[in-house]
Amino acid sequence: MATRVPTQVTGERTFPLTKDIRPTEVTAPQNAPDLPPTTPISTLPSQNQFWKSDWDNMKSGLTTLRKALITASTVPLRVLRVSQLDAELLDNELEDMLKEQLWSAFSLFKKFNIKEKFQPELSAILQFSLYRLSICAPSNATYGCQLQNLKFRDERAHQGGLQSIAVDAPLSSYQKTMYGILQIGGEYMWSRINRLLSSWGWGELDTNNPRKTIWQAIQVLEKIFKAMSLVNYLYFLCTGKYRTLIERVLSMRLVYARREVTRNVSFEFLNRQLVWHAFTEFLMFLVPLVNLERLKNSVVKRIFGGTQEGASELPSHICAICYGNQDENGDVLSCTLNIPYETNCGHRYCYYCIQTKLMTDPSGFSCPRCGETVTTSHRVVEKVDTASGDGDEDGDGDADESHIKDNTPENEIVS
Repeated sequence: MATRVPTQVTGERTFPLTKDIRPTEVTAPQNAPDLPPTTPISTLPSQNQFWKSDWDNMKSGLTTLRKALITASTVPLRVLRVSQLDAELLDNELEDMLKEQLWSAFSLFKKFNIKEKFQPELSAILQFSLYRLSICAPSNATYGCQLQNLKFRDERAHQGGLQSIAVDAPLSSYQKTMYGILQIGGEYMWSRINRLLSSWGWGELDTNNPRKTIWQAIQVLEKIFKAMSLVNYLYFLCTGKYRTLIERVLSMRLVYARREVTRNVSFEFLNRQLVWHAFTEFLMFLVPLVNLERLKNSVVKRIFGGTQEGASELPSHICAICYGNQDENGDVLSCTLNIPYETNCGHRYCYYCIQTKLMTDPSGFSCPRCGETVTTSHRVVEKVDTASGDGDEDGDGDADESHIKDNTPENEIVS
């Protein structure tokens, strides 16, 4: 059925805006054989390859377009530096955890001293296991990089305009092999050589000795490597590419494994720290305003009735408060009354102990012996029997009441 469209009227003539739109029917050749639908296009008969001439004409243009994309200037690919550094820290933490478990296992063989003798070899085996399970895997990333949504790619295949728009090229076999040799093998060889030379005492030889010269040369090489690593790290902070020298030499760059993932910064940990800091500051302000000793006495009075366990059975010359002050071993530090003072309930305590309690809780505290509230105390003065004639000037045989035994020091201030 034909579709009619409106016409446009001009001064000269009337003509339709478009022609009648009819379904286009493609008729196949009468002698074309019936082929299954899964047959590749390249294997179709030549009469069905109507697109082949157009494809041949476009090849040269596509090649030119690809060369232009390589040299075109595009937005550079930027990867967060903090994510790359966090990935390295996570890898180090994982390795330290596994090493700790490994050393704990070999600590049972103290007789053979395996850890001290073969520590470089054990560390290399552990690193090689992690390397085989991470970088050599199809993911091309360590465990720390996977947690940070990162992976390694061959940066040599992403020069120019292909830096951020092309599909990430996986690491080649050469890069993976050389990374294992330089990272794991280099660290093992350096550690083992230093151990051997230190055990042989090359560092303590005379300056003219050739072995001393070799030792000094190794130390100089180590300093040069550290200096180059420092320069590479500073350059990494500027550009965000290649954390280590080995990654720069092998062109192994960390990029995002999934670029569509939203990279939001979480402030949850920071919020918790701020809340806890504010709560701590509030407690530091509040604690001096609270009488903890009075609160403690109130709780003890409610739970135990104010009495101290075993205090009621103590002799009268023992201070129950001193008896309660014991060290970690349970030994009594001091028990004997010193400058005794008697409370309103009739029990005696040391002057320092009773006055400290009353100053801490002026409203009164519970007596450790009977549980009664102690509010006042007075000094204990004991009368002393004197011999006949001593202090009896009038000859009546009675001792002068002024002769008393006072345990209070002469300069003691009694409150």
